Amino acid sequence: MLKFSAAALAATLSLSAAAAAFAQSQDGPIVTGNRTAETAEALKVREAIAYSHTLPRGAPTQDYPLVAWCDALVTGHADLGDSLTNRSPEDTELVRLGRLEAQDFRSALAAAEPRQTAATKAAAQQAAAAAKAQWAPLLASEDEAARSQSFGLFYGLPGRCEHAARRIRNNITTPPATPAEVGLEAPAPAN
Repeated sequence: MLKFSAAALAATLSLSAAAAAFAQSQDGPIVTGNRTAETAEALKVREAIAYSHTLPRGAPTQDYPLVAWCDALVTGHADLGDSLTNRSPEDTELVRLGRLEAQDFRSALAAAEPRQTAATKAAAQQAAAAAKAQWAPLLASEDEAARSQSFGLFYGLPGRCEHAARRIRNNITTPPATPAEVGLEAPAPAN
């Protein structure tokens, strides 16, 4: 029995190590669900939910400036993580994933940039500058414990960021569906 338990433990540890090595070798987020088979309707529902939530204070509501704001916010978080000298492996992974997410936002911004007006581009620059300004005092701080605590307190981006990036990249100009349009809310009763 002891021999079997030791062998089972060794096999489990080998599989865990192999899974961790595989995960670290990937260049992007690891898909844990079958998102590649997501239907257009399911995407429409997720987008309706994301757009129905109130954005954080200071976040722009137009998609292009929002993506610039999201990029600056996640980049600042990754920069803060890079400033820590005693990062855990999980923190290092968060920084890596943040950099990938920022790269995706920047590619969407670049694809959509030729279609933007001067006013929209200026709004995007202002939104990015405002988000960067929020990280500046933390990045300049000599107090590594405070930087580490702030890094750990970042809860992530609104779900709308990923949808806004997809919409600007693909030049989707129609308004997103509302929760009621996708069947998540009952329509208001007619009087």
